[in-house]
Amino acid sequence: MHYLDYAATTPVPPEAAEVMVRVLTRDYGNPSAQYGLGREAHSLVERSRAVLGQALGCRPEALYFTSCGTEGDNWAIRAALHQNRRVGRHIVTTAVEHSAVLQCVKRLEQEGYTVTYVKPDAAGRIAADRVAAAVREDTALVSVMLVNNETGVRFPVEEIAQLLQGRAALLHTDAVQGFLKAPFTAKSLGADFITLSAHKVGGPKGVGALYAGGRAKPPLPLLYGGGQEAGARPGTEATAQIAGFAAAVRLRLERREETSRHLADCKAYALERLGTIPDLVFVGESDAPHILSVSLPGYPSQNIVSDLDARGVCVSAGSACHRGRASHVLTAMGLERKTAAGTIRVSFGPETTLEDIDALVQALLDHKNTRFPML
Repeated sequence: MHYLDYAATTPVPPEAAEVMVRVLTRDYGNPSAQYGLGREAHSLVERSRAVLGQALGCRPEALYFTSCGTEGDNWAIRAALHQNRRVGRHIVTTAVEHSAVLQCVKRLEQEGYTVTYVKPDAAGRIAADRVAAAVREDTALVSVMLVNNETGVRFPVEEIAQLLQGRAALLHTDAVQGFLKAPFTAKSLGADFITLSAHKVGGPKGVGALYAGGRAKPPLPLLYGGGQEAGARPGTEATAQIAGFAAAVRLRLERREETSRHLADCKAYALERLGTIPDLVFVGESDAPHILSVSLPGYPSQNIVSDLDARGVCVSAGSACHRGRASHVLTAMGLERKTAAGTIRVSFGPETTLEDIDALVQALLDHKNTRFPML
């Protein structure tokens, strides 16, 4: 199998999996329990929080563990609006955010909030000054992702934070695709809320983290219960997942330079090799080292994905086709219909080999040679 869908999820390294097995089978105490096994579990959670704080360059106390990026996005948005409830009921976001943000703000529109959606240009870029120009006196929140999950375009969150100085609006960024791949710290970004997810960086599914710093106050809980996570997120901590998250982050930190070079080499090789395929189009101006979006205009992406799967190559349908419609990202970019419908996403990780990329190129060539394009 040639796995080239690391933007969707990543394998858990053996070192991180071993940590999780140990916690599940030996160090399985409830972190709220007062005896030794519980105290050790609590200590493990706090040590894991410190690892994430080191990676993000922030105080561990500013990090709250979540179940996933979707929860983190929803929590950050709701928390920011509650904190700025006296500022107003206006939200600024982009038309190309992850569904975890877009579906949340669409729900908020039904609750009486107004939302401005800033569109990208044809290359998938979002200009900071256009985001700032959409901010009003009653804007409570600006939410702009760091790296787009379909195109790999990096958005100017740092510049947006600078332009928001002196304004009441709080800034949230979904950094799920950028964490440990696009270099940043909480301070350098300048965002008040930052969403992270474990399974994009070699950690397990079912755990993430929310940074609430800058001007953010401790976030309003989405749930109420036993008072875990400093009273902000009740419920028994997913100790094994948290430990696995921290172990994966620790590995990524230790191998950061090596991984960065490897991803850059993979992307450069993929650009060169994919560029040899007749009529292939590169979609968006990807800055991320691990994501490329490409199209075979006239060849439906779902067919491409299915055919490549049969040939042992795993990629995503970048158009996320549903009943013949292109994804909201490609639609917002204004891509020509055939190009949007033929878009796939290729993404790399530490385990990617050049042979994986060669297999992808050959599979795409075979697909073109054995399938008829749509009219």
